[in-house]
Amino acid sequence: MKYVAMMVLGVVLFLIGVLWLFQGLGVMGGSGGMNGNRLWAVVGPVVAVIGLVLAVQGQRGRSKP
Repeated sequence: MKYVAMMVLGVVLFLIGVLWLFQGLGVMGGSGGMNGNRLWAVVGPVVAVIGLVLAVQGQRGRSKP
């Protein structure tokens, strides 16, 4: 169960990171405070990479006998 939770958390963090990246680059429409703010264009990929690492670790742990 622990590895499934790691995978789910990893996927969620990855998706949030990609969303933040697009908002920071101004790709997403809207007038929110995150749109066009370069800080989120940096924070987003960092969060996405952390999410990928968690998801991969969860998958590796799940596939062990």
